[in-house]
Amino acid sequence: MSTSVYTQLLDLACGVFLLAAVLVLWRRELTASVRLFALQGLALAAIAGLLGVHEHRFELLAVAAGIGALRAGVLPCLMRRVLAAGGETRETEPLVNVAASLLTAAALTLLAYAASRPLVQLAPSPATRALPVGLAVILIGFFTLVTRRRALAQVVGFLLLDNGITAVAFLATSGVPLIVELGVSFDVLLAVLVLQILTTRMHAAFGGTDIDDLRELHD
Repeated sequence: MSTSVYTQLLDLACGVFLLAAVLVLWRRELTASVRLFALQGLALAAIAGLLGVHEHRFELLAVAAGIGALRAGVLPCLMRRVLAAGGETRETEPLVNVAASLLTAAALTLLAYAASRPLVQLAPSPATRALPVGLAVILIGFFTLVTRRRALAQVVGFLLLDNGITAVAFLATSGVPLIVELGVSFDVLLAVLVLQILTTRMHAAFGGTDIDDLRELHD
């Protein structure tokens, strides 16, 4: 693969990766958020795969396949099961409305590019120049986590945050060891399984997963 083709494909994958995170803030339907997370998982797998092909590292191709299977297949499937069991399909009243959320996403993206400029200048390359994308997704994921009121929407925010951290690790170090990525992925899978059980029980006991409503019950 030539350097120009590699750069174009990497930029495309990173663009889809960032766009999926921004669209999560735009769409209030939880089913759409799950689909966008699956799309972002595919983009993350593509980033890892492109790095593996470009650098002739076959272990990165194995990591890319594992990421695609877990983050674009297994985790979205588990979240769809939670939606089917709970019956809630929309984030009705986020703490920040859609327009303000999109403006915040733009500001966070600009902040990510400004903050990562010194890192890019240390070792400029197609991968390091894409570092701001991973950092922006981390910030957007954290923003989603703290501004959504439904438990599943907060799970999506947590997973966006984890995807951003993984992308930064790949782009900054040209990949992480397979055993490390497997350990992190299984930790994320375990966390989602626990959250699935808790969400199902919350809905059965209280009729919903609105965090503010549950806090009022506690008070």
